[in-house]
Amino acid sequence: MTVLSALLLFLAAAPATASTDAPSPPPSPVSLRLKAAEARQGAASDGKFLYAIDNDRIGKYRIATGEKVAEWQGERRLYPHMNSCTVVGTQLVCAASNYPQVPQTSSVEVFDTGTLKHVRSVSLGFGPGSLTVMDRHDGKWWAVFANYEGKGGEPGRDYRYTVLVRMDDAFRAEASWAFPEAVLARMAPKSCSGLSWSEDGLIYATGHDRPELYAMRLPEAGSRLELVETIGLATPGQAIDWDPLVQRRLWSIGRGANEVVASQIPPVQ
Repeated sequence: MTVLSALLLFLAAAPATASTDAPSPPPSPVSLRLKAAEARQGAASDGKFLYAIDNDRIGKYRIATGEKVAEWQGERRLYPHMNSCTVVGTQLVCAASNYPQVPQTSSVEVFDTGTLKHVRSVSLGFGPGSLTVMDRHDGKWWAVFANYEGKGGEPGRDYRYTVLVRMDDAFRAEASWAFPEAVLARMAPKSCSGLSWSEDGLIYATGHDRPELYAMRLPEAGSRLELVETIGLATPGQAIDWDPLVQRRLWSIGRGANEVVASQIPPVQ
């Protein structure tokens, strides 16, 4: 290899390295913090109550006071990894998988928001990854199947195979999109832990560790989502949910602090 060839290879690799190693943007303002013992995987909200999610348990908290009003505890053998949930009507719809076991299997677990009673389970069986997200938008279900490099991953598929899938009411796949390469590089070696559609028509996602929120949109053509903006968060990744009553309020968790955090996300330009 000539000196010129080596220099060209270095310059070609440099932007990707710089992007991956760049610090996260300054965190968005925090308007509220609530303690929740279950806040280890994610949070969901119906505007009046918070639902803090752990692998096999859920806590329901009143936003106005921080009081816990209901809780649910499942058997760990049945619920090894419940990741994120969203409120749809009177139901809390949750993404679950057998992570870190392989082969990867997934299910949708549904709870009554009033009592937190488990009302049904929809087995998705083997899929294109581990189900980490279930969201509702425009009359469709939107699921993320995560893939990992190392623990919880399957041979031949790493984080680059993480995929967003649009599903019908019976949770049957209709279409799917790959994530932007720049976003995947920031999530590596883990994957997408949280995703929620916003009223502004953009998709907002988080990884597993970085205090960042990725605003994306569906492409006009092709099979890969487009990154619009990277926004700083006060919390390190994990599952998220938009508040339906307070504009631009996003709920996330402080995993190590066992707290649910409300951030005011600035409008994307």
